[in-house]
Amino acid sequence: MTMIECKSPRQVERMREAGKIVAGALRLARELAKEGVTTGYLDKELDRYVQQHNGRAMFKGYRGFPSSICTSINEEVVHGIPGPMKLRDGDILSIDIGVEYKKYMADAAATITIGHISPHAERLLRVCEEALNRAIEMIRSGTKLSSLAGCIQDHVETNGYSVIRDYTGHGIGRDMHEDPQVPNYVSNSLLSRDVTLLSGTTIAIEPMISEGSADTEVLDNKWTVVTKDRKLSAHFEHTVAVTDTGCEVLTRE
Repeated sequence: MTMIECKSPRQVERMREAGKIVAGALRLARELAKEGVTTGYLDKELDRYVQQHNGRAMFKGYRGFPSSICTSINEEVVHGIPGPMKLRDGDILSIDIGVEYKKYMADAAATITIGHISPHAERLLRVCEEALNRAIEMIRSGTKLSSLAGCIQDHVETNGYSVIRDYTGHGIGRDMHEDPQVPNYVSNSLLSRDVTLLSGTTIAIEPMISEGSADTEVLDNKWTVVTKDRKLSAHFEHTVAVTDTGCEVLTRE
């Protein structure tokens, strides 16, 4: 049986402060991410922002990851490494950032448009963010993880897209990855070990979807995950705290 830690109000408050820093960093990313800007520049500026707000970018050094944020462009799903790559008009850029504040953590991601993107890319982003928001709206104490996963999967697949199955959301708190895993689709494995969310449960929900196949592969740098068919992918994420009547989104401005 999966044991889930329910956070105290004081612990949630620490996570709320971490979440504010995450939200501010993503706001800054939207302001800075323009055609001609490098992903390495975004990494440097967002790390500076986190430090100025007394936080720590928790990705840097995690299992050897070299940067403070993940920057994944177009067909890149997650874990893209910032560097000299310049953003181009029409790109979609997924930025994922986690922050530790006073030993508690929050994590969020958003896919940002660079210049003028195609209508089919716009629709992909809209559906992905809608899937996240629909899941958030249904959360309250007593909600099953399978219901959450089914909500995301139904919305994504009804709109003709694929749910990435190789990567999931997760519990979060004092550690970046805690129980439970938070998948974006329903499987027999999930149903056999279904988890009931209780007040004080803190999780990061992060649908990752593709306009083509759900199959992925990892590039030679051992980090960057791409769609196997090289079709576009989108990624949105929030950290939430479950309450008796709903949930609080800790990483939303």
